[in-house]
Amino acid sequence: MSGVIINLYEAKTSLSRLVDRAAKGEEIIIAKAGMPLAKLGPLRAGMKKRKPGGWEGQVQIADDFDEPLPADILAAFTGEET
Repeated sequence: MSGVIINLYEAKTSLSRLVDRAAKGEEIIIAKAGMPLAKLGPLRAGMKKRKPGGWEGQVQIADDFDEPLPADILAAFTGEET
């Protein structure tokens, strides 16, 4: 486990300062009675926005994709005997 360890009381009294440190990339471990409980760190970079059609032409779906399953396969999913 990496990062600086801060006890819970100190974390409660200096949360704003700890958040500033975490936002700069530091990992803060919050502990109670020496036992690590939580980790405070920077957020990962946001995901790119998705756009409709981004996978167009790259995914193939079988013609029978939405057909009912054969009885033996359906029974295996439901736990029934055929």
